[in-house]
Amino acid sequence: MVQLMIKRLLKISIKMILILILIAVIINIFVIAYSSPYIYDISDIQNIETYTASMALGAKVYSNGNLSYVLRDRIDHAIMLYDIGKAQKIIFSGDHGQKTYDEVNAMLTYARDKGINSRDIFLDHAGFSTYESMYRAKEIFLVNDLIIVTQKFHIYRSVYIARRLGIRAIGVTSNQHNYYLSTHIKNNLRESLARIKDFIFIEITKPKPTYLGEIIPIIGDGRLTHD
Repeated sequence: MVQLMIKRLLKISIKMILILILIAVIINIFVIAYSSPYIYDISDIQNIETYTASMALGAKVYSNGNLSYVLRDRIDHAIMLYDIGKAQKIIFSGDHGQKTYDEVNAMLTYARDKGINSRDIFLDHAGFSTYESMYRAKEIFLVNDLIIVTQKFHIYRSVYIARRLGIRAIGVTSNQHNYYLSTHIKNNLRESLARIKDFIFIEITKPKPTYLGEIIPIIGDGRLTHD
């Protein structure tokens, strides 16, 4: 009797796991399919119209202040879109939740060294996640249209979130380097789970970000966001 109950519980558990895996796969397919029409490779950027801003999303900054290749590629592409007139402003959104770790000012320094006008650079110090970056772009910077710049593994979710929050967004992929295989695998596995989380956020719970704060319109002076 006990063995029979264990077998039944095992069968039920296996079925539940398979159902959860199926749901996870469906959500990932949906997010990718939803966003795909709005995603461009860097070779296609001459065919896109001008947007209010390009946004480079934060990534690893080392303790010595150097940018990871992932982050540098994102910034370089956001700057390129600005330089050729496809974006009027630039937003750097990343993690500046601690004094000892600051993605956005490292991004700002890099862009200034490239000769970008500080007035046109907006910093989102509380972009602790992709969801929060897009939410704050809409509610703090009053962004209605946007070019999101990030790697291919990340671009689908970024565009999905932005468009579902009411931003007319497109994505431009920034894969310029052959990143380590281990990094590639880790990023894709993590991204698969993150798509599920943000699908729930967007379609069901709609949480507010960690911080909102004072409205600083994207049409103004970006130096108001600098510290």
